[in-house]
Amino acid sequence: MFLIFCPHCREYRSEEEFHYQGEAHLVRPQDPRSCSDEEWGNYLYFRINPRGLHKEMWSHSMGCGRFFNVVRNTETYEIESTYLLEENSKDQKSKEIKSGNRTT
Repeated sequence: MFLIFCPHCREYRSEEEFHYQGEAHLVRPQDPRSCSDEEWGNYLYFRINPRGLHKEMWSHSMGCGRFFNVVRNTETYEIESTYLLEENSKDQKSKEIKSGNRTT
């Protein structure tokens, strides 16, 4: 088991309290009705699956219930940082909250 830092609760909590919600920073098309079937299908179903650092959206489902973003290494599962949804991923560098993989 390892601990994940919730930027809303401002504390480390057990990984079992959290759920992965998908890729972070996805932009919904302005007018889905004007999208082609291919464009809409790409938005709904296709995600990048990189090896290495990846920005993901998670929820603290068994805690505060709020959503936040995680920068996680997909090879090692190490969490580099967590940050609020409102924070731009580029601004995140200066406001980064190091989560690490603290074990209990």
